[in-house]
Amino acid sequence: MPIDDPLHPSRALLDAGEASLPDLPVCDHYCGVEARMRKSLQLQAELGPAFDVTLDGEDGAPVGGEVEHAQLIAELVDSPLNAHGRVGARVVPVDHPAFEPMLEALLPRAGARLAYLMVPKPNRAADIDRAAAAVDGVLARAGITRVLPLHALVETHGALREVQALAAHPRIESLSFGLMDFVSAHRGAIPQSAMGAEGQFEHPLVLRAKLEIAAACHGHGKVPSHCVVTEFKDTGALQAAAERASRQLGYLRMWSIHPDQIRPILDAFAPSVAEVDQAIEIITAARAAHWAPIRHGHRGREQLHDRASYRYFWQVLQRAHRTSFAGGPQLPAEVRLAFFEA
Repeated sequence: MPIDDPLHPSRALLDAGEASLPDLPVCDHYCGVEARMRKSLQLQAELGPAFDVTLDGEDGAPVGGEVEHAQLIAELVDSPLNAHGRVGARVVPVDHPAFEPMLEALLPRAGARLAYLMVPKPNRAADIDRAAAAVDGVLARAGITRVLPLHALVETHGALREVQALAAHPRIESLSFGLMDFVSAHRGAIPQSAMGAEGQFEHPLVLRAKLEIAAACHGHGKVPSHCVVTEFKDTGALQAAAERASRQLGYLRMWSIHPDQIRPILDAFAPSVAEVDQAIEIITAARAAHWAPIRHGHRGREQLHDRASYRYFWQVLQRAHRTSFAGGPQLPAEVRLAFFEA
């Protein structure tokens, strides 16, 4: 079924005037050292666009070498290693002296192929206005007419105060939580344990920040992206954190900082086999009924379903599709053909 068909669930199940959520992979993998950037792009080329790669020009760049690092990022984005068009870049904050020089080094070569640009440490929505104007100016001078999506990191007190305005900004596609800088901004009032895989879900100030970011994003149709787990060798801790972020806090995406974290995040954000099977049955029957109410279930345990529940089950299928990767779990071919292939 073509996506522009009025009976396609992405169209038929939206309310009037409702914007669809940005279609982003559930894992955002960060890397900044050249060897790791190349390795991550090779892994993405092999597994498919089930995860994004963000090439890091902030923490990944040597102090004083930000512009040269941006040139390297531009080279990689514009290379055959960018096989799926799902590579973004993080630059320095808007008030950093290297912000605009980095844009000048990065965007003329890579602006047409960048999936998004991550802007760290905004303190207010006006910082996103400033970033967008600078980005648009560089792209225009390079003859690139596209509107480049922006992502932003909520990691300061000011950004959390204005999180609703940040999420409402028309150029923002996703907001990420910057755990480490947020904890550091409290000047020792939040203990180090709150940066760990368990403590970050227990400290009230950190948990409040996560919930406010997730709620703001969902309220404005943007993608909330969960912070890192630094215990990258402890797969169990990572899996538990990713599951809590997804199933308890409403996050739709999560950062990875080591290749070993990618598959556990995909697994944690993926719906279970039972959830997918149920969603396929209900969405298939609902489409056959032209989205009118249906009954579903076994004799004596039937339930009524209508557009409200269809939206939920369609989102389950979308999540299953986003977490599919080469060699991993896949939706049945007939389901992919019916709903996800033009």
